Amino acid sequence: MNSTTVRAGSPRRGLRGAALGAAVVAALLTTTACQGDDEAAGSPPASASSSAAPSGSASAGGSAPETTTPTGDSGTGDSGETGGGNGTKYEDCTADGLTTAVELQDEHGETPRHFLLTVTNTAKTPCVLNDAPQVRLKAGNAAPIVRTLGEPDTEPVVVEGGGKAYAGLYVFGNDEGGEAQYDQSDRFTATLVAGEGTELRGTLIFDLPDGLGTVSVDDAARLNGWAGTEGLAMRPITQL
Repeated sequence: MNSTTVRAGSPRRGLRGAALGAAVVAALLTTTACQGDDEAAGSPPASASSSAAPSGSASAGGSAPETTTPTGDSGTGDSGETGGGNGTKYEDCTADGLTTAVELQDEHGETPRHFLLTVTNTAKTPCVLNDAPQVRLKAGNAAPIVRTLGEPDTEPVVVEGGGKAYAGLYVFGNDEGGEAQYDQSDRFTATLVAGEGTELRGTLIFDLPDGLGTVSVDDAARLNGWAGTEGLAMRPITQL
């Protein structure tokens, strides 16, 4: 009796088949993963815009961003406007707010030439005197204005409430004496000047001191404008 012998398959052939199967599966998995990556790379996120808007410009389809001005110094600075337009916070003095007095500075027996003009602020608040007053030695606006000694001081004089300010006045320079006839004056007037220098603020009257009815005056007269002390007002005048 013939017998048939059945051989088992070769182990090497079985391993080779298994390896090939695993390779096929791996290749399929790799292909699927690459396709997923390509799709992801080709589609931008929904939230991303096609281009970034430049800083400070309008975004596509939107309005320009609101701009703000920095706070602080606007560049205008102080306007310089003051209460009286005189460089201070106080108003100009007015004629009706001042009282006047005159004091002769010459010794008894000498020709009256040098006078101290004094004004007193009757208010409780300060006021300002500007430049030099327009002083006339005779009545009326037609009388000539006494020339100042040099340029008047451009700094305003602040007169405190109840305080005083002064001006020095020289009225007569002729020494001929004798029987010559000279112009006479029985009072002085002083027109106040506003802070802007273009307006007038009333006229003060300075009556002569007791004992003087009139004084001789001529074109040698000179004025030293407003000062805060008697000495400052009279010192240049006493040199004449």
